[in-house]
Amino acid sequence: MSSSQVGGEIMITAPTNNGLQKEDRAWLMRIRLRSQRRILWMRSHYGEESAEFFGNPVITDNEINRILADPLVLATAEMSFYQRDETAQFLTQQIQLADDLAADNPAWQRLQQAFGLSAAEQDLLSLAIALEVDPLLRRVYGYLHDDATMTYPTLWLGSMLFEWSSPTRLEPESALVRWRLAYPIAGYDQPWSITAPWMADPAIVSWFVQGDCIDPALGISIQWLPASVSTDTCLYPDQLSAIQTFVKAMNQWQVDGDGRSLPPVPLEIELVGASGAGKKTLVRQVCAALNLDLIAVDASMLLGADVARSLALERLMRVVRLAGLSGAVLYWHRLEEVNPKLWQSSQFYCNLTFFGVTTPLEPVQNRAIRRVFHLPKLTRSQRVQLWQQLTNQSLVPDVIINWVLTPAEAHKAAQVSIVGRETVTAVCQQMLHRQAGELFTPLGCPYTWTDLVLPPAVRQHLLELEEQAQWRWQVYEEWGFGRLCPMGQGITALFAGPSGTGKTMAAQVLARSLGMELYRVDLAGVINKYIGETEKRLKQVFDACERANVLLFFDEADALFGQRTQVKDAHDRFANIEIDYLLQRMEQFDGIAVLATNRKSDLDQAFLRRLRFIVDFVQPSSVERSQLWRLALLEYTPQGEPLLEGIDWEFLANKLNMTGADIKATTLSAAFLARTEGTRITMRHVLQAARREMAKHGVVIRLGEWEG
Repeated sequence: MSSSQVGGEIMITAPTNNGLQKEDRAWLMRIRLRSQRRILWMRSHYGEESAEFFGNPVITDNEINRILADPLVLATAEMSFYQRDETAQFLTQQIQLADDLAADNPAWQRLQQAFGLSAAEQDLLSLAIALEVDPLLRRVYGYLHDDATMTYPTLWLGSMLFEWSSPTRLEPESALVRWRLAYPIAGYDQPWSITAPWMADPAIVSWFVQGDCIDPALGISIQWLPASVSTDTCLYPDQLSAIQTFVKAMNQWQVDGDGRSLPPVPLEIELVGASGAGKKTLVRQVCAALNLDLIAVDASMLLGADVARSLALERLMRVVRLAGLSGAVLYWHRLEEVNPKLWQSSQFYCNLTFFGVTTPLEPVQNRAIRRVFHLPKLTRSQRVQLWQQLTNQSLVPDVIINWVLTPAEAHKAAQVSIVGRETVTAVCQQMLHRQAGELFTPLGCPYTWTDLVLPPAVRQHLLELEEQAQWRWQVYEEWGFGRLCPMGQGITALFAGPSGTGKTMAAQVLARSLGMELYRVDLAGVINKYIGETEKRLKQVFDACERANVLLFFDEADALFGQRTQVKDAHDRFANIEIDYLLQRMEQFDGIAVLATNRKSDLDQAFLRRLRFIVDFVQPSSVERSQLWRLALLEYTPQGEPLLEGIDWEFLANKLNMTGADIKATTLSAAFLARTEGTRITMRHVLQAARREMAKHGVVIRLGEWEG
């Protein structure tokens, strides 16, 4: 074969239908050219023996002599042949040219940089990929092996073609195998011998031929988000700036004590925020600023508790490998169902990895540097601005202003803004409100301030509570006083006083006045029923209520918040733990919580100090009782007919020392007594009902002149 013929073969024989451009074929030419040169030597060395040698099942004398010849002598003879033969010289020149071009191939550069492959590992991987790109090379491999059945890459073949300076054996911990770029074919008796067959991972072949693509083994758990300018409003500019500064500073090359350059260390950034807070959007904005693609991974789907540990580790490796191949940033989300020990076991790192979580992850000891950034809740002004951008509406619904919605919830509500405010409110209620159950039940709010009869001082105290609840966000956010409440920016109040003095009614009036729903929580019942699980359930209650503009009403709080119990059994131990949690959670509460108790003196002083308001409800005086009787005893039916006859208001107010609840129950009973007799309500009916009502408290009332 002439040099020109060889030159023509070099440029023409590579396949043109394999998806590779001519300028990217240098790595394949390295194999073809070396194969040609090796075969040229084999034919020259064997000479006339080749006819009887190749494909001949009979073992000949010449073959035995050749096999037993000194390997060093054969290697020297082969090198000498390459230097003196004109065709071999030309092939050697072309090999050098192909080597130089292949060294500049971006794909091979990426493989070497991302995974630290040695030269021998790159050679073996190229042999394996070439076989998938050009299947006809199988016959060439068999010819070079001198065995028609060995049509696959081996360490022996790589050593012969690429003239490795020393014997190479790849172990399971080698980069090529650890990253599963290529691996011994399963079923071979000696997978790590120099004649073991190797294959390239199909995903690596696809990436090499097609460019960036998702590994099929990862399924739909992967979302590829190309780098692009984000059109979403940045809701966390401080965090975005801090992350960019950190990443850019850490990605500079470091220098060790000897002055040698060290590659950047892997970076892990943990974003802690509520579900729907916009963690992935923030990561996309970081990637846009850095001009990097993003790979978002559903950790629960890919690495969940139902996935075997070995499979989970392999999937984890494949995800990190994909990021390494593409130079993309990784974003893991939905990590709650993933065993934290999995991250500890993994030894695979991406240059930049984000974790999106609702609560901080457990610390992991690895070589990556991790920083944690917390995403705060949106302020009222941010929610208003976001709503106006999403809807182009200047008027913002109250539910958007007053409810602590996440960006995702605001986006969903904006989708129905065209229908009207009632629909927006209904959608927000559906997203945030939990179904009433054993933990809490909704209370109606039929009363207004005109229905609430209290002493002036108590009424004024409640009005102050209402005003603080109404203006708290303006004071905290717009005036900047939120810095004084770092633990929580809610309002907690204690309503203390005897039963029937208006504590529950006051909570109903407050909720209605503030436009809030009222939920009642029976704390004692919750802890008695869910011993050991109350912390989790109370967290659900607080989380739902503080964001949904709900007033939380803890009735009979003294049953739980009394002096700490001595631990006598498991119940007491859990109760104390849950009380501590509840005290801590109330201090962090951003909503409005009202607690009612009949025995203020029994409450722990440590608990009382955590309350913003303590409102003392007292027995009504004669003045308040007169108002209560007149409000309770209706003078006319809705149709205008008179209902009362001979009512002595002064007697009722001065002589019957009753609470508002007693008066309400008495008037209701009196109405039924009068209706049964077919008469109007008289003092006799009222006093008879009052006597029965007060008998419940052990008090005897003499009816006197009205008894009959």
